[in-house]
Amino acid sequence: MKSVVIDKRLDKVNEECGVFGIYRNDDIDIVSVTHDGLYGLQHRGQESVGITVIKDEEPYTLKDLGIVSTVLTEKALKKLPQGEMAVGHVRYTSTSYLDRAATQPLVMRYICGSLAIANNGAITNFAEIRNELEHGGAIFQSNSHAEIIGYMIATRRIECDTIEQAILKTMEVLKGAYSIVIGAPKKLIGVRDPHGFKPLCIGKLNNSYVLASESCAIDSIGGEFIRDVEPGEVVVIDDKGFHSYHSDKKKTSSLCLFEYVYFARPDSVVDGVNVNIARRRAGKLLYEENPVEADIVCGVPDSGLDAAQGYAEASGITYATAFIKNKYIGRTADAGGNDKKKKLLKMRLNVLKNIVEGKRIVIIDDSIVRGNTSAHIVKLLRDAGAKEIHMRISSPEFVYPCYFGIDLPSPENMISNRFSVDELRNEIGADSLSFLSIKGLHSIAEGCNIGLCDGCFSGHYNADVPKIIYEDKFAVKIKKV
Repeated sequence: MKSVVIDKRLDKVNEECGVFGIYRNDDIDIVSVTHDGLYGLQHRGQESVGITVIKDEEPYTLKDLGIVSTVLTEKALKKLPQGEMAVGHVRYTSTSYLDRAATQPLVMRYICGSLAIANNGAITNFAEIRNELEHGGAIFQSNSHAEIIGYMIATRRIECDTIEQAILKTMEVLKGAYSIVIGAPKKLIGVRDPHGFKPLCIGKLNNSYVLASESCAIDSIGGEFIRDVEPGEVVVIDDKGFHSYHSDKKKTSSLCLFEYVYFARPDSVVDGVNVNIARRRAGKLLYEENPVEADIVCGVPDSGLDAAQGYAEASGITYATAFIKNKYIGRTADAGGNDKKKKLLKMRLNVLKNIVEGKRIVIIDDSIVRGNTSAHIVKLLRDAGAKEIHMRISSPEFVYPCYFGIDLPSPENMISNRFSVDELRNEIGADSLSFLSIKGLHSIAEGCNIGLCDGCFSGHYNADVPKIIYEDKFAVKIKKV
């Protein structure tokens, strides 16, 4: 059995965060429930985690750098009271250092009480808003987008009769992607941006309402999924029940398609589409677009497995497990030092030589960003005696930046901007290489009840993007412009 350590975090697309909230209407342990809900969202962020409980309008917070199991220990959780509501957050940060002050939920006190804010997304006019606020005398403790959101809500709340009105006025100014859960003194609030870039859904646990980034978190606490929060919708839960408001800022809806390819857990349903089914459909379409003769089909754990099953079903080629992933290697990041490589997640894969030796193999992965992981995987299979290696990718080529909360390298560091598909095939050492088409990518989300964003693949965005100008010498390098 051959093995190699892959610094997969440097060579994968990474999500920003996961959010969770519960308003208690039953005799339940909301601290334990929020803990379990965050476990269900751990895949969306492994760098920090936190819970804020609101009891008698006062916030009590437990948060730190690390993952759920290391921060939210049984001993630590006992320090939190059983309140009327709770807000939870898991974070991934795209910066080269961990800003401890940005760990969420972010609790802010103002004239009308306190706000506990958990946010997933990226405000594209963050710099302009922050600059304006700072010139007005605002003082910030972090670089968190949640902090400017909270500041804007607080300043508008003074002018409005309700916090709902203040949030709707804030949405008139914010641009970009955000799915937010807010714990106010007497209300639990969920907010989804008018484009719907990031998922957010509603559930119930007995009579208690739940908000979460994905339905899998609702399932993990034994709750019932109700529906998705609509783009531009503000949902409010209080002692009078459930309320819904909509922003007047109508926009083209644009859920990130990569939720179906990689980010969301396969047992989630996102905006009407079962993620497992979407990934199996991706594998089927990969075969239809890029057939090849082979002996076995296998997937790269974990997000390539469902697509590999779909490819096998469509092709009639035997599905096999070629890789074993060591799930017990720690996922925490070292907060010290400036070398990002020392802080980032490493994944160990072992290849089963008896499965691949002498075989023609189709290997399915979800994406190629820098190419390092793909080259390692191909080498693993070669060293184990694979006769042929045909790599199939269940998404198109990454060639454009994302401005809406997905951590992609700059375009010049995306390998598909430096090589043609055949050159890239040679670079990673495969016998053949093919990507799912953009048309095929849209097809995997059949039945989605909102619009979709493919900007990082096509260069076409349904929302305003920051005015970043690349040098002319690089612009000519980007394919398909």
